[in-house]
Amino acid sequence: MARPLDSLRDTRREWMINRSRLVAALLGISLLLAILVYRYYSLQIVQHDDFLTQSDRNRIRMEVIPPTRGQIVDRKGRLLAANKPTFVIGVVRERSEDPTVLIQTLAERLSLTDRELEAFQERSERRRPFEAVPIKLGLDDAALATVAVDLHQLPGVVVDAQLTRDYPYGEALSHVLGYVGRVSAEDLQELDPERYRGTLHTGKVGLEKRYEPLLHGKPGYRHVETNAHGRVLRVLEKQSPEPGQNLRLYLDLDLQREAVAALGDQRGAVVALDPATGGVLAMVSNPSYDSNLFVEGISYADYAELRGSLDTPLLNRAVQGQYPPGSTIKPLISLGALARGFITPDTAVPDPGWFQLPGDDRRYRDWTLRVRGAGHAETVDLRLAIAESCDTYYYDLAHRMGIDTMAEALEPFGLGQRTGIDTTGEQSGILPSSRWKRAALGEPWYPGETISAGIGQGYMLATPLQLAQAAMVLANKGESFVPSVVHRVGDLTVGGLQRPAVPVADADWQAVVAGMVDVVHSASGTAAAISKDIGYQIAGKTGTSQVVSIAQDAIYDEDAISERNRNHGLFIAFAPVESPRIVVAVIAENGGGSSAASPVARRVLDAWLAEPTDV
Repeated sequence: MARPLDSLRDTRREWMINRSRLVAALLGISLLLAILVYRYYSLQIVQHDDFLTQSDRNRIRMEVIPPTRGQIVDRKGRLLAANKPTFVIGVVRERSEDPTVLIQTLAERLSLTDRELEAFQERSERRRPFEAVPIKLGLDDAALATVAVDLHQLPGVVVDAQLTRDYPYGEALSHVLGYVGRVSAEDLQELDPERYRGTLHTGKVGLEKRYEPLLHGKPGYRHVETNAHGRVLRVLEKQSPEPGQNLRLYLDLDLQREAVAALGDQRGAVVALDPATGGVLAMVSNPSYDSNLFVEGISYADYAELRGSLDTPLLNRAVQGQYPPGSTIKPLISLGALARGFITPDTAVPDPGWFQLPGDDRRYRDWTLRVRGAGHAETVDLRLAIAESCDTYYYDLAHRMGIDTMAEALEPFGLGQRTGIDTTGEQSGILPSSRWKRAALGEPWYPGETISAGIGQGYMLATPLQLAQAAMVLANKGESFVPSVVHRVGDLTVGGLQRPAVPVADADWQAVVAGMVDVVHSASGTAAAISKDIGYQIAGKTGTSQVVSIAQDAIYDEDAISERNRNHGLFIAFAPVESPRIVVAVIAENGGGSSAASPVARRVLDAWLAEPTDV
């Protein structure tokens, strides 16, 4: 008979197996529980600060608040460089699922140029985490709408309202004010990256560049809490930016416009100074350009057109144009010769219409040979020499003085050196001497070169601003000031810095100025044409400088010479004579002679002297 089934079971063995399984399960559960507890402990205790920081970075971000750029106003408070509101589209890479695709989408919708994309890349390389990087500046309403309508579908895209520079008078003031442009990687090598974080523009040339540290201001910041979509929920902390300081200029907008109109289409420059302070009342360079083109980035086509133009509109002729000063330096040489005893007011020189160096067959001709066939008079004294711009008189004087003495006499008037005006790009011109030629060219000085220098030709070069400064010395009987465009920065006066005085005896000054008055007010004066219906006295001096050399026996025929090879016309003046309120220097490029420059000066003088003296 078979044994019962229960007798075959090993109960003890089964119990042992079940117990071991239970223990293993309990150990596994305990281990998993321990791991879970440790993980909770690690997240909540050990790594709490790290995860809290990461959470805050997703929830809280710091936004830089760029400062408002200081404005520029004229002497009467009229805005010359202002700030206008505009929209900027930026990208926060951390909030985008695929930044590359997002940027491509924006490039298509906004028609971004290669230059804009390159600028975006440059900004991205120096950004902070969760910082919006501008990709499109200066949007109009239509361009903004193409993005704003789908903004909820473009995570990572932000739209900000900012202020950008605006020049309401465009070409009339471009060379004075300069312009701002986008901050480039090259700019940041000179600028403080922290101070310019969030700033899109910086001064590039002119006053905008020269006064950049004061115009820019100091950025602020704010900590904001955002939701998962990046929308700001509240501001947690805020430090307001410090706005840039405003500049008030000596410049008068009405006078500037009058000077622009007076030049018209003529290439050249006008500089008008206040002899009491050295303040720049007007400074025009023509042709010009519109500063607004550069604010948001000028196109390659527009820049190529400006840069390639034969008229060089980007050149600030007032401070960068260097021209032979011609006969405008004759009053300056006269004062130097009087002070050193080379002449007296009554010294008379024979004038056959030409001058010869001893032992030299070459004749240095006076300009009257072309129009009169003879000299100015049988003998010429100082007053007549200035009034009619007698070259023969100054050929003889230059020969007796010598180039080094002449350079010594002209240097205190500011020739051959920068004036120190508060703008960028100023050139120094050339005041030649035997030492200068040896250093610059490695050659000796020749007597014939002295003769040319005596009438402001040859190697001698000056800017219109230098000539205006020299005229200021004449107007003030030896006193002058460093020219300044800016009068005040905030509440601080920056202009009116006095230059070393030039010793001028009153009798010498009277003798020279008498000739300069005759330039305009005598019937034979070289600028007599501008004296019609004038109600005040002008002390002036005309000048003509050659662009191309004319052979010794050849006659200058303006009609036979191309327009760009014609003589330059120059004119310096101050008025009223007894109590000067304004000095002016004008250059009319290829104008043929001083007759192209003196009427421009007359219009500027008339406009300013019509102003009330207390303005």
